[in-house]
Amino acid sequence: MASHITITPIAGPVTVTVGGTPLGESRNALELKEGSYPPVVYVPRADIDMGRLQRTDKATTCPWKGQASYYSVETPAGRLENAVWSYETPLPDMAPIAGHLAFYPSVTVTRG
Repeated sequence: MASHITITPIAGPVTVTVGGTPLGESRNALELKEGSYPPVVYVPRADIDMGRLQRTDKATTCPWKGQASYYSVETPAGRLENAVWSYETPLPDMAPIAGHLAFYPSVTVTRG
C-alpha cells in the first residue's frame, strides 16, 4: 500500500443520505486517509440503494488506487451529477475498497 494511504474499518454504523433521502446504512464502512486530504468513507455497495444511482461515462485515474467510475444520484429535488465514485477493480494494494462507494460532500455521510 502507498505509504501515505491508510484504510481502516469504521466502528459503528454509517448512514448515507442525500437531500434527506436515505441511500443506505452500513456497519462495514471503511475510512481511507490519503496524505493531507480529508478522510473519505467507503461504503459497501450491498448497503446502498443502487436503484437511486446511475452510472455515468466519467472516469478518472489515481496512480495509487487505479481507475474510478462515477455515478449520479436521483433525488426528489433533482439529479446530482457524478456525486459518487468507486474503484471497481482497484490496484492490488487498495483491494479493501473494491466493491465500495465513496461520496462527494453533496451526499451526507453520518457516523454513529
